[in-house]
Amino acid sequence: MSSQTLDQFLTENLHQLRDQGLYNEIETVESANGPIITLNGKKQINLSSNNYLGLATDERLKRAAIDAVKEWGVGAGAVRTINGTLTLHDKLEEKLAEFKGTEAAISYQSGFNCNMAAISAVMDKNDAILSDELNHASIIDGCRLSKAKIIRVNHSDMVDLRKKAKEAKESGQFNKIMVITDGVFSMDGDIAKLPEIIEIAEEFDLITYVDDAHGSGVLGKGAGTVKHFGLQDKVDFQIGTLSKAIGVVGGYVAGKKELIDWLKVRSRPFLFSTAVTPADATAATKAIEILMESTELNERLWENGDYLKKGLSNLGFNIGHSETPITPVIIGEEKTTQTFSKRLYEEGVYAKSIVFPTVPKGTGRVRNMPTAAHTKEMLDEAISIYEKVGKELGII
Repeated sequence: MSSQTLDQFLTENLHQLRDQGLYNEIETVESANGPIITLNGKKQINLSSNNYLGLATDERLKRAAIDAVKEWGVGAGAVRTINGTLTLHDKLEEKLAEFKGTEAAISYQSGFNCNMAAISAVMDKNDAILSDELNHASIIDGCRLSKAKIIRVNHSDMVDLRKKAKEAKESGQFNKIMVITDGVFSMDGDIAKLPEIIEIAEEFDLITYVDDAHGSGVLGKGAGTVKHFGLQDKVDFQIGTLSKAIGVVGGYVAGKKELIDWLKVRSRPFLFSTAVTPADATAATKAIEILMESTELNERLWENGDYLKKGLSNLGFNIGHSETPITPVIIGEEKTTQTFSKRLYEEGVYAKSIVFPTVPKGTGRVRNMPTAAHTKEMLDEAISIYEKVGKELGII
């Protein structure tokens, strides 16, 4: 017999989420995750994928993965520190370091794992972390795991950051102080003010940590937010994912060799989780090579992002202040946002609603992620459907 306490907890809380329009229904995609996907037997223009450059379905990556499976098998067979480090992992990390402009890099099973691993391997209860209030959930969890004092900083507010950095430094309470920010904030598409952050960090000797999950492959001709600002020699931790623009799965930390050496002996996801598969490591390496050889996909991504933004803005939608291809359509009230997303789906556009707790209450939005793989015809059709649903619901 199951626990009555647990049953009551689940029943009450699931009902409350559904009643408030906050319950997230998960749809199963019945096709490859490209610019057009199939759900429930119906084709949809896909504007919800993080597959920014279309590499998840790229033939070059598929061939590389297939060849790797044939030669190396389907799994690494062990954690990296026993005998799970294959030649393929070394090659991936060498290529990542070259790509990010750092001395070395270390790969993990996911971007989430990177933040759980790296923060807690360096920071502890005697330290402090200055964290932007809109940082990703994995950063928040990594900070909590470290047991360091978390000092919340107003979003991209350099006056607040400087004030709190000064207070933390002058208090004399902390051995180390770190400042953490996303490179690109995924809900609004704005870019961190890295030059100003670095200036403050140098003044108060802060460790600098940039999670560039949504910047790698997008900014800096593909090399990321840090490269965009030319700050590779100023940022201590460059965190990235292999699961978004790179099109595969996994994550990495890039930085000085001594930092990477330390993470290899002290970061728990590296020590206690089996390494990424040969296919994933090889496909990710191939993707990095493609980005280093050509900016074509990156340029197409930006062209499509600008095109979608202009079309939606001209219709009168509130698309916020995104500085990247991420294009939010901000609706506001949660249930209306859910209804708007549902109607888009019924008309043939898959654009997922984002509501509390992912974003603050009252700021519900449908987040659009145009990719390099979309055609202008696809985007025109999506804009036309947005116009129809927006007028129907009285949003425009």
